[in-house]
Amino acid sequence: MLLNLAGRRLYYDLTGAETGPVVCFTHSLSSDSGMWSEQLPPLLAAGWRVLRLDMRGHGGSDPVAGDYTMQQLADDVAFALEALGLTQVHYIGLSIGGMLGQACALSYGAKLKSAMFCDTSPQTPAGAKEMWAPRIDAVKKASSVAPLADATMERWFTDKFKGRNPQRWQQIHSTIAGTTAAGFLGCAAAILNFDNIPKLPSIKVPTLVVCGSDDAGTPPAGNKRIAELIPGGRYEEIADARHFPNVEHPDVFNRIMMRWLDSRR
Repeated sequence: MLLNLAGRRLYYDLTGAETGPVVCFTHSLSSDSGMWSEQLPPLLAAGWRVLRLDMRGHGGSDPVAGDYTMQQLADDVAFALEALGLTQVHYIGLSIGGMLGQACALSYGAKLKSAMFCDTSPQTPAGAKEMWAPRIDAVKKASSVAPLADATMERWFTDKFKGRNPQRWQQIHSTIAGTTAAGFLGCAAAILNFDNIPKLPSIKVPTLVVCGSDDAGTPPAGNKRIAELIPGGRYEEIADARHFPNVEHPDVFNRIMMRWLDSRR
């Protein structure tokens, strides 16, 4: 389904019992709402209503030219909630989804009943601009994210995952390659220009932070810091997982997710 936002389309998928409490998912850079497919069955079976949003320039959402900010991406989420008549949701976001989720909790905390930030960061890491420069140059040169797909999959999943689930591996690889260049570059600019650390202690939303133990891109240390800075924040780690523990170890992730949501229902 599509929402019209200032002349551009924002894609969403809303499913489940209309009377159920709502869980809102946002995804990683170069992914889309399909990255949460493994989480739908237990949520729907337990009577939750699930909203999945595609960021601008990702999945079914139109790109916007130029650099984006975390605040703009959070504003997109708030717009979607308002347009759909959803006054409060339980928020779950991974990677940039967790970064913009922090912005949501800071600017729109009244709309969030709880937050679960996964494999993310509280600020732009030191040296990030230099590390990201070759990726950004490759996307600009090709006008495509396809040149980054293989290396991205290596960062997101352990070597065992492809052999265990080759079809899912290919689906996610294709999604990376199909991300618009404008969406990638705009979101990359947001990742390279944010710092939530001074503001995290003001968040009042109940928060759980989850991270794969082997995530090199958004390491456990940064995730633990988010949980430490948010009053009452909690942290859980998933062993033998890189950046997408919800896909690589869905049973473990889902147990953590359902236990958290049930405690806040």
